[in-house]
Amino acid sequence: MKKILVLLLLVSCSKDFFYMPYGSKKIVKKEINKNDHQVQKDIEKSIESDIKKQITETKLPEAYKDETLLNEAKDLFKPLVKYQIKNQKLVDLGKKLYLDASLSKNGKISCNSCHRLDTFGVDNEVTSPGHDGTRGGRNSPSSFNAASNLAQFWDGRAKDLEEQALGPLLNPIEHGLASKEEVLAKLNTDEYKKLFKEAFGKEDAKTFENVGVAIAEFERTLVTPGKFDQFLSGDFNALNEDEKRGLRKFISIGCTSCHYGATLGGQDYQKLGLVEDYPTKDLGRFEVTKDEDDKFVFKVPNLRNIEKTGPYLHDGSIASLEEMIKIMAKHQIGEKITDEDVKDIKSFLVSLTGSL
Repeated sequence: MKKILVLLLLVSCSKDFFYMPYGSKKIVKKEINKNDHQVQKDIEKSIESDIKKQITETKLPEAYKDETLLNEAKDLFKPLVKYQIKNQKLVDLGKKLYLDASLSKNGKISCNSCHRLDTFGVDNEVTSPGHDGTRGGRNSPSSFNAASNLAQFWDGRAKDLEEQALGPLLNPIEHGLASKEEVLAKLNTDEYKKLFKEAFGKEDAKTFENVGVAIAEFERTLVTPGKFDQFLSGDFNALNEDEKRGLRKFISIGCTSCHYGATLGGQDYQKLGLVEDYPTKDLGRFEVTKDEDDKFVFKVPNLRNIEKTGPYLHDGSIASLEEMIKIMAKHQIGEKITDEDVKDIKSFLVSLTGSL
């Protein structure tokens, strides 16, 4: 390390050259009054080669590298925290409603049909079939860890879980119920009357709005911490070397400009095709806001359990995680990454798989 510092000091103090940090697009700049560009290039290459050689030959302790990576990760991400249940009866009611297929026109579609509890909150379909088999226009996002999103649905049209939970019930393609009154008619049983009273602590608690409240409270418990959270909490050995290398690349390439926070996403909106246009006819958030700037803008998906929640994108058109990584690097960051980069980043993303 001392050799590197000495070399950098010598270069930076030269009257002919100004040193820029290693990793910048340009390593050195020639003074303006120099005319021999070929000499300049040769000297630049020589200095860059020397710096790289010194850095490569200098072995940093593994503990130091791990601690550096951990500190950088802590600045970008937060561990997932299990939801602290305050009203177990409300959670239980919400789960029952979540699984209740009677809350659909044909009596066969429940929240769990598209957001399955046994497959990380998704159905792994390109788009999901509704009560009559008609498929929706967008891929069903995971209900797991959804409480951390800034809004719900790909276009953010629901401000919270309560609003999101009610939307599909009255959607003509999804559950297909005609009105709030029809939803309540489906719940007109002595059992539900008792459960709503116990959950909300009052008579006449069985309202359409409270259906959303109960389902949302259950969904808040669908939090899936895993080995990455152990790493963020200080356990260097929670991630293997492939996963750590993938995390370093995930950060250095620029994925964290969108994918940050406890769920590595879901915190803002972004245009699909930010750097290079991406072919899609879906206008995204524009359909909600009617703002021209929101064309092709979608909520950034969170990456928790991403290995398990394909196919990918708003339309479910990308089958493999490897292909998805390449597409994001190209269209969102403007980087052409290698197969080795893809392999490493995928290793890190797999470490985001957790459990309830």
